[in-house]
Amino acid sequence: MSSKKDLRKKALRAFVMVTMKPGTSEEIVRSRRIKGVKMANSVLGRFDAVIVIEAENLDELKKIIYEMVERHPNVIHTETLISIFHPPQEML
Repeated sequence: MSSKKDLRKKALRAFVMVTMKPGTSEEIVRSRRIKGVKMANSVLGRFDAVIVIEAENLDELKKIIYEMVERHPNVIHTETLISIFHPPQEML
């Protein structure tokens, strides 16, 4: 059995790629202050920002994405990738 602590606190992690209106990507980066948003960075490439969200369940995740993205007036498009964590089974 491993005594190593699992650092993942939530069951779900989502990576939200965001396309913004030109010159506004820094606005979405400020969304870090929203509960559940673990990281928000402006990036170069196909998307303008990448946001990492952790939530207990899909309803909580949906609520965070709506608060952060859907209500933001400068968001043009998003793409969300959901990673589902399962605690590792302990070897006997």
